Amino acid sequence: METQVPQIENKNKVTRVAAFIYGLVCYVIFFATFLYTIGFVGNLVVPKSIDSEPIIPLGQAILVNVVLLGIFGLQHSGMARQGFKKWWTQIVPKSIERSTYVLFSSLCLITLFYFWQPLGMTVWNLENPLAREILFSLFGVGWLLVLVSTFLINHFDLFGLRQVYLHLQGKEYTPLPFATPALYNYVRHPLYVGFLIAFWAAPTMTIAHLLFAIITTVYILLAIQLEERDLVSIHGQAYADYRRRVPMLIPFGRR
Repeated sequence: METQVPQIENKNKVTRVAAFIYGLVCYVIFFATFLYTIGFVGNLVVPKSIDSEPIIPLGQAILVNVVLLGIFGLQHSGMARQGFKKWWTQIVPKSIERSTYVLFSSLCLITLFYFWQPLGMTVWNLENPLAREILFSLFGVGWLLVLVSTFLINHFDLFGLRQVYLHLQGKEYTPLPFATPALYNYVRHPLYVGFLIAFWAAPTMTIAHLLFAIITTVYILLAIQLEERDLVSIHGQAYADYRRRVPMLIPFGRR
């Protein structure tokens, strides 16, 4: 009996270390995917971007892209719902639930990048150098806003690292308290504002980019409704009051 206790403790320690390594790997995959997304949308550096050369007929390409975006949207919103999490954590340990969500989201994006079908054709192309510089700067500001927003609400909790770190230390995970730091006092979803800026600030807008921007904008607007429903159920009156007080996406706009 005495020898079993150290064995159990050693097994638990190995399990905690394995979960922590798993969380780190998921985070590295996410961050690499995040960087690739910037290059993909902005046609920067990456081998295949949103506006690479078309290779299949237009109608077929549009269908493929809509399906790819739909798969990502279903995964990203479906796995984030409280009902799914309750069922999912009966299969996946709670300590790695968030890391697994991050991993699946990254894999869906990687699949989208690999199978994305450029469409050709230009909607607009700004030739004025100053106008191009302004829009490209806005593109960068959008991505910076996304990253800053994650750190304001705890970047490491959002992407699962805090969960596996606490588990490594043998501590129980405690959800973050409701807070509205900095940018969150002006809009409820600065992270989504950053995405919208990054997706629409294009000096050259192609049909493929426009399709991407429209579908992701619709998805963001729908995802906010689902997300806020969960936030009200979790934080109650505090979030309901916050929602009445602070605009959703446009600072100083209508509540």
